[in-house]
Amino acid sequence: MTVQEAAEKWGVTPRQVQILCKENRIAGAARMSRIWIIPENAEKPTKDSNTRARTKDDKQ
Repeated sequence: MTVQEAAEKWGVTPRQVQILCKENRIAGAARMSRIWIIPENAEKPTKDSNTRARTKDDKQ
């Protein structure tokens, strides 16, 4: 499927799908010239939780 199709299927923007492809977070995604090809059965990657929200107590 295309980036646009994946974005619609997963409820995200096409740009976010491109970023996920570039970061190798979508299994089987391949770049053909300037176009990303994503397997039809690919699942939306889960969010990384390596960042945390800032609280009032955090120094700025």
